[in-house]
Amino acid sequence: MKKILISTFFASVVVLAGSGAVSAQDDGMLIIPVEMYACSYNARQDSGDLDRVTDKWNAWADARDLNDYAAWTLTPFYFGPEQDFDVIWLGAGKDAVALGAGQDDYLANNGGIADDFDEVLTCNAHTNFASVNYKVSPEGATPANSVLTFSDCKYREGATFEAVSSAMAEWAQHLSNEGSTTGIWHWYPAYGGGGEEFDFKWLQAHENLESLGADYDRYATGRGFETRGRLLDHLIDCDSSRAYLAQSRRFVQLR
Repeated sequence: MKKILISTFFASVVVLAGSGAVSAQDDGMLIIPVEMYACSYNARQDSGDLDRVTDKWNAWADARDLNDYAAWTLTPFYFGPEQDFDVIWLGAGKDAVALGAGQDDYLANNGGIADDFDEVLTCNAHTNFASVNYKVSPEGATPANSVLTFSDCKYREGATFEAVSSAMAEWAQHLSNEGSTTGIWHWYPAYGGGGEEFDFKWLQAHENLESLGADYDRYATGRGFETRGRLLDHLIDCDSSRAYLAQSRRFVQLR
């Protein structure tokens, strides 16, 4: 089932790009490649040590004209025992060629910065996802410091990428009509996983915890759950969200 869904997803990208059916973007669906490292601090290391190495990495990136890769670090805020790490490094390229070119350059020419990171962090996972945008952040801007929420979602029997995309377009419009400024993405696993118990991750970005709370009230007291249920409950099943405080480490406008 999972292999069928993934192949259908990439086939649908070709069919639906430019149609406006799957994204709030005027120019159709844009697939952004994202990578994540799940990491823990080594003994006697902390966020201050990570800040110092990240500053060195940013200076390296400036010298290498790395202008098509954005990066954040994510610190768990609402989380459970299965989130057994201290920090996530999240990176995104303007496209997959740009991401790969930056990775090639870093592996070959990082000047010892990789060793500096290894002194601070031990990373037990490095994964890659294909990110589909369903609701843009205000003015289409790449989120900077923000609150990110993640849910793991599965397709229900008989659901299709096209049907989910159509429902998501309606849900995104409902949120916009209600005044929500959240951004919404679905991330489909591409590399580094294996044996996932989900079909995609549902990601949302909020400016801050107050903005997250405003959408909470829209969904609960405002009975937004009724609209979402009508549109999506027969198509997908998602677990409860984890929330992370996202610190922008390198800002690039990706869209």
